[in-house]
Amino acid sequence: MQAEGQDSAPRQARFAVPPLTCDAHCHVFGPAARFPYAPSRRYTPEDKPKEVLAALHRRLGLGRAVIVQASCHGTDNRAMVDALRSDPTRYRGVAMIDDTTPDAELEAMQAAGVRGIRFNFIKALGGAPDMAVFHRAVERVRPLGWHIVLHVQGEGVAEMAPVIRALRMPVVIDHMGRVDPSLGVDGPAFRTLLDLLADERIWVKLSGAERMTLSPFTEALPFARALLRAAPHRVLWGTDFPHPNLTTPVDELELLNLVPDFAPKAEDRQRLLVDNPATLYGF
Repeated sequence: MQAEGQDSAPRQARFAVPPLTCDAHCHVFGPAARFPYAPSRRYTPEDKPKEVLAALHRRLGLGRAVIVQASCHGTDNRAMVDALRSDPTRYRGVAMIDDTTPDAELEAMQAAGVRGIRFNFIKALGGAPDMAVFHRAVERVRPLGWHIVLHVQGEGVAEMAPVIRALRMPVVIDHMGRVDPSLGVDGPAFRTLLDLLADERIWVKLSGAERMTLSPFTEALPFARALLRAAPHRVLWGTDFPHPNLTTPVDELELLNLVPDFAPKAEDRQRLLVDNPATLYGF
């Protein structure tokens, strides 16, 4: 990860990155002087504004991105929306909302390119939201044609499975469900995730390898391969830049270079990196 996000000497991916490849999970943080962090945040990141993200994507040769609201900004989506408006052809967004989010703000976010809302169920990041608030938010965005993004971890996949199955709209599971790699692909949480993918409404991101294991991330590969086999038309890929809450530096090019290891066929990479996000996000 480049500390200042500036363009540096070119480093090439080890495969032909398709044109219009989409980073379907990345964040912008601040700048705090313009977009303050939420008072209730569980972590305070370094500023990583839209210019830093754009520089990363230029280095990697990525043509599109989905900018996901992170918990450090709470339901104040201004930094994310500002980034979307800076390049509306290339960017889409995922917001965080609650009962205080005005209808007019939802309409403005729709116009800016927001296409989903995200809920965090990770205990270390604050735990599950009030489920009444969750369901009200779901019903508010359903008429907009948005989808639901869920950040769950390990056994949380099974805990949320009944809720996921009951939702009458597309659902995206972040970071391969953040399952414990030591349990293998036959672990109960991962088997539940594979079972969920039998539902055509459910998608999953083949991201977060750096949250499962350390470089060179080989422990994550069997999980990504299994998910791609289970739902080749409903998998997405993303960098998770700038990797909030991780203390170990991450090289996003190394993450990009994992793609041929779990998607060796060019047609699978085209779907994963270009076609699938275009379908879900309307590029």
